[in-house]
Amino acid sequence: MDIKDFKNLLPKYKAILGIDYGSKRIGLAVSDLLLTVASSYKILYRKDISTDINELKKIIKEKEVGAIVMGLPLQMDGSEGDTAKEVHKFADILEQNFNLPIFLWDERLSSSAVEKFLIKEVDLSRKKRAKVLDSSAAAYILQGVLDSLSYHQ
Repeated sequence: MDIKDFKNLLPKYKAILGIDYGSKRIGLAVSDLLLTVASSYKILYRKDISTDINELKKIIKEKEVGAIVMGLPLQMDGSEGDTAKEVHKFADILEQNFNLPIFLWDERLSSSAVEKFLIKEVDLSRKKRAKVLDSSAAAYILQGVLDSLSYHQ
């Protein structure tokens, strides 16, 4: 699916949930209902898949989510490594549990870009960066999709 196909599947006045997948933590971000701004939301500390899905169900309902964007960590040459395969598996699980469009977005360098920003512009210590990096990376990924959606009007 490309960005135009994803855009055609989006319900009106529903938020998009951004996910920065990790095996221990999942960074979450949420858009506004007009799909213009992504905001860091929270970090979901992984337990087991059932618990993770139940927590995501609550968030999807609470935040009026109509679609999901997941960062796809491609290698610098564009190929998929082990983590990208894990993201695909998790996306498949989400598709089985939620009747929502799911879009995978190339997230190369998103975490490093966010970390550089947090160091240079916000001057956060390493300990404080660890607490916000995953959800900030999710917001960075989601904002990239939102910007692309507005470009493809």
